[in-house]
Amino acid sequence: MQHTLDITKERCPMTMVKVKLKLSQINDGDVLDVLLSEGEPLESVPRTAEEQGYRVEDIRKDGAFYHVVIRK
Repeated sequence: MQHTLDITKERCPMTMVKVKLKLSQINDGDVLDVLLSEGEPLESVPRTAEEQGYRVEDIRKDGAFYHVVIRK
């Protein structure tokens, strides 16, 4: 199942807090599509997700924002 999370209005450290909270609410094997801004969130969210054992499957630009697809 795919879930989405828009953190474009959030700033660190709240970006990863919200991602971790959402990941804790979804099932193993599900995908979380995170919409985020360029800069610090784009650097920290994929890195931290992988450090915590999740798989970053895709990072792609969508207009002014980015999608980071994480599999739990």
